[in-house]
Amino acid sequence: MMILKKISCYILLVILVSRVSAQSVNPVQVSIGKVKLDFVLDANGTPAYAVQYNQQQVITPSRLGFSLTDDSTFYKGFELLHTSRRAVNESWQPVWGEVNTIRNQYEELTVVLRQRKAPNRLLNIVFRVFEEGVGFRYEFPLQPNLKYFIVADELTQFNLTGDHKTFWIPGDYDTNEYLYTTSPLSTIDNTSIVKSSTDIAVRTAPDRYAVQTPLMMKSKEGLYINIHEAALINYPAMQLHVDRARFSLSSSLVPDATGNKAYLHAPGNTPWRTIIVSDKAADVLASKMILNLNEPTTLTNTSWIKPMKFVGVWWEMQTAKATWNYSNFPDSTDANGKLIPNGTHGANTANVKKYIDFAAANGIGGVLVEGWNTGWEDWFGNWKENVFSFTTPYPDFDVREITRYAASKGVTMIMHNETSGSATDYERQLDTAYRFMSLMGYTSVKTGYVGKIIPRGEHHDGQWMVNHYDRVARKAAEHQVAIDVHEPMRPTGQHRTWPNWMASEAGRGNEYNAFSIGSPPEHETILPFTRLMGGPMDYTPGIFKMKGYTGYAPERQMHTTLAKQLALYVTMYSPLQMAADLPENYAAKPDAFQFIRDVPVDWDDTKIIEAEPGDYISIARKEKGKPNWFIGTITDENNRTAVLPLSFLDKGQQYVAVIYGDAPGADWKSNPEAYRIETFLVDSNNTLRLKLAAGGGAAVQVKPASPTDLKQFKKYTSK
Repeated sequence: MMILKKISCYILLVILVSRVSAQSVNPVQVSIGKVKLDFVLDANGTPAYAVQYNQQQVITPSRLGFSLTDDSTFYKGFELLHTSRRAVNESWQPVWGEVNTIRNQYEELTVVLRQRKAPNRLLNIVFRVFEEGVGFRYEFPLQPNLKYFIVADELTQFNLTGDHKTFWIPGDYDTNEYLYTTSPLSTIDNTSIVKSSTDIAVRTAPDRYAVQTPLMMKSKEGLYINIHEAALINYPAMQLHVDRARFSLSSSLVPDATGNKAYLHAPGNTPWRTIIVSDKAADVLASKMILNLNEPTTLTNTSWIKPMKFVGVWWEMQTAKATWNYSNFPDSTDANGKLIPNGTHGANTANVKKYIDFAAANGIGGVLVEGWNTGWEDWFGNWKENVFSFTTPYPDFDVREITRYAASKGVTMIMHNETSGSATDYERQLDTAYRFMSLMGYTSVKTGYVGKIIPRGEHHDGQWMVNHYDRVARKAAEHQVAIDVHEPMRPTGQHRTWPNWMASEAGRGNEYNAFSIGSPPEHETILPFTRLMGGPMDYTPGIFKMKGYTGYAPERQMHTTLAKQLALYVTMYSPLQMAADLPENYAAKPDAFQFIRDVPVDWDDTKIIEAEPGDYISIARKEKGKPNWFIGTITDENNRTAVLPLSFLDKGQQYVAVIYGDAPGADWKSNPEAYRIETFLVDSNNTLRLKLAAGGGAAVQVKPASPTDLKQFKKYTSK
């Protein structure tokens, strides 16, 4: 249950300006800590804002407003009626997360604008200034001359101060699964990337200069700037068009099938536009601003929402060792009209029981099974509406027996609902599907949207689908089912409002190392600054067989070391973490697998020890309700020494640190499975110095030392 604890919340409704002339250019200012916001209505009646951090300009004066289908100038000719302010300082406790308490402190400014000429429509702009940045959104008050309306374009600008180093993927209406490019703003052009990314099923990127958010940048002066959005509800996802000459970004909304951007009704509002800024990269990762801009949950009972680790019938299909489909073709039937089995179907009862046994033996809470239900023979590439049944298993999948067997072993089954992009068909089956889950004891579901969207002409990131994902989360909550969504728009902190929306994919995950060329070693050092800024990612870490694991290309290999795969359980946050490899590959390395057994999925505290986007990340997390800490540290293609002060440990307490690290000679390309495990006594005065191989990492478990430990292990000394 979300518990809101107000430390102090005072509201100052101060009328600062009344009936101010539109010719006024005197800025209205709000600041907190090092962050300052300026708002101004220029001589043309156009609203604009600017942001500073520690007296350095971050956003230079930038336009705000809209083009509506019936008013293309809903961005100028305004007069300022009045402004109001309030200050909030409160804390709240998430149902699950990286910390047990989140502080929400901001200074809010609301500017109330009215068109000087008929029809004299009203527009409010609400700014919230936090210690780490600024969020703002548009509000459309109840008014006689603005009821139902259509947004043709949102004209929000983010004018930057220079040619920043930028970590970006193309602005695509249907996918977030591209590789990241690191380049100056002035060279951004996604044309060749989109064209060459043939491993992505559906690509729609008409603007060669568009990039996706969250967008991470670093200025020459050393400022780290992240632009995204929060609380994306009833509105399309925002991408950013890059003006390469002026170093300016402007909002670019994903259109619907007719080319319109959003259908709204006053009173209403847009999502928040967010700017996080600091001179320390670690502060960007630590920010909870996006979460704070989402509404608290209204769920009164959240006891059924439980973070967990899981294994599943999945990697064997990704690596071509088994198939999702029961038969090779939809018309491959016998004389009785029944599908002829292909003998390679992974989701069969005997195979699933092996995974259940493995999960039970290793204290892993859940088992995911993909390919259990009818429809996989022609599921992809046909833009077909009626593909799957979400209640009908294949003949070799005994759903009742599997449910019984899993329960007898104390293991929870995880449902899988792939839609093949047919959101309309899924919505028709939602109630039936979730009733079936409840009947069979499934407490969570992984959904998927591979392919072109139906309704035809809609996009994964458009307003219709944004509302679809919201409807699914609401329906799942009604049935007390948690969801893990694949192929949605990237998250924007919705898990505060819907804590049963526990994870999403919405990015290039570990699976690309199976059926595609994979991702370079820097990939996992960029994702926390980009994709993960909005919410947890189902990245599927934990691959132990690093070479020769896929039937698609025998020469293919992982682009990390094994130790880095362990570290990802800490650096890539999710309350749902998959042990993604095959059970036999874990059985071959039980000592390394011990870390996956032990690492939690819910935390009381998180410390970002060191970070630099594209280079390295080191994070320490404290286990929920226990004194144990876990550390993950990873690097890019360069070897390095991670420097990890343990000052966050309780002073005066002795701990045991078990270090799962790269062995001497380890290298992601030539020797990826070389690891070593060392155990030492440590305390808060120690600083670990861990040598990370190229593409490598280290995972560390730290727990209070027992009397036996004090006698058995040596004190850590820096090497």
